[in-house]
Amino acid sequence: MAEWIVLAAISVVSASFAILWLLPRHQAKTRDFGLSAPGALFDVVFLFDGDRLISHSDIALAGYESVSNWADLRRLLQRDFPAFPETPEIVRSGGNIAVSAIDCTVEREVLCEWIDGIIRVQLRDLTGTIPAPRRDQRDPIRLAMEQAPYPVWLIDHRDKVGWCNAAYVRLVRKIAGPDADLTDPLFPSHKDEAQLSRKTRVSIPVRDSDAKLWFDLTRVAHEQDQLCYAVDINAIVEAETAQRKFVQTMTKTFAQLSIGLAIFDRNRQLALFNPALIDLTTLPPDFLSLRPSLSSFFDRLRDQHMMPEPKNYRSWRRQMNDLLEAAQDGNYQETWSLPSGSVYSVSGRPHPDGAVAFLFEDITAEITLTRRFRAETDLMQSILDKLADAIAVFSDDGSLAITNYAYQVLWGDSGEVGFEPATVLEITRQWQEHCTATPILGEIREFVTARENRAEWSAELILKSGGSLNCTVSPMQNGATIVRFASDNPVRNITEIQKISA
Repeated sequence: MAEWIVLAAISVVSASFAILWLLPRHQAKTRDFGLSAPGALFDVVFLFDGDRLISHSDIALAGYESVSNWADLRRLLQRDFPAFPETPEIVRSGGNIAVSAIDCTVEREVLCEWIDGIIRVQLRDLTGTIPAPRRDQRDPIRLAMEQAPYPVWLIDHRDKVGWCNAAYVRLVRKIAGPDADLTDPLFPSHKDEAQLSRKTRVSIPVRDSDAKLWFDLTRVAHEQDQLCYAVDINAIVEAETAQRKFVQTMTKTFAQLSIGLAIFDRNRQLALFNPALIDLTTLPPDFLSLRPSLSSFFDRLRDQHMMPEPKNYRSWRRQMNDLLEAAQDGNYQETWSLPSGSVYSVSGRPHPDGAVAFLFEDITAEITLTRRFRAETDLMQSILDKLADAIAVFSDDGSLAITNYAYQVLWGDSGEVGFEPATVLEITRQWQEHCTATPILGEIREFVTARENRAEWSAELILKSGGSLNCTVSPMQNGATIVRFASDNPVRNITEIQKISA
């Protein structure tokens, strides 16, 4: 009996020494051992016999003093160490397990060891003074993932984040704040297997702001989990938004234009048109909305008699090819006289990336006005030519504007107008060659260029041949001046008069 008592005492003493050996020799005392506190002492040991806590070192971490079993410890560690084993059997079957913090920027880990039927769990601060095996900092895979410039994270079967890199941590803190739970997914999760390995554009709102951040999200299946990648595309979205606003602005501007606009892309399909094109070409909107090709567009114009009728189709098709080549060079410009009587000005302009723009402008009113003005001018000229008196009209700047047939016969003028119209000085010098010296020509020059005190007056010019001309100077509207010459024989010019006098 005494031997059994001795053996029991020896066992108790041995177990006590074993526990003392498993526990840390020195435990630092401090009031604040919070997990998120910078520089906090993070070195606590728990001993488990199966699922039951049998001992622990001095605990000063908030909440850890209530740990009584494995589930309690896992509940406290789950937020920062989501990969912590669910049951002690996982440690028993796997041996030593080092669980890193989900925040890879924090050098902390939980070490689980199986030692002679006892599970030792140690919370370690790898940046502290306690010697601890560090992870291989030269591991290229670890470096590539943790230092990737875009967020990478792992979603487990419970829709929780089991691992993330530094870029994901920074993004979560930017979006949700510094105290956000990293295990809560920042991006929406999808169970649709068809979306796996496909790029999806998603946006996430920024806290306390109306702004949104845009990403291209890609999910890849990994057993029961999903490995996720997010690429920042805010610059692309901003560029697309700016382009869309620009197109909307241009569209609104084009909608107000009276000129028809048709832009064909590099594939020669209609990419943009405005309402004026529908009004001018009478092409149906549904046809234009189908983005017809360039050839189909002009074929439809030809069918609706909205372009000059060609003599034959083959030459017309060749003309269309020449039209396209000319438009690409930016030198296509034609005036279409339509069977309806309307007149269109059609021009082609090259656009970036091989596109071509055609402009259709109705110039019927302008052409009609020009023709009417030309007809009135011709009528006025014919009336002047019927007059017996020689007439010269000077504009307000002193240049010769109009003469009639009698003037050309009298002074031997051809009536042709050069690039630079003759001035009153030049004209009076021509008159001076056939007249005796007189101050009247100087007075005519001053009257033509004057702006005030303009009243009609007359004088007589004596020709060197001995004849005479009655000259009448009259002011007109807008500063113009009319000079009229009357002679006894208006059908003869100066040369003939001089011959007769000789």
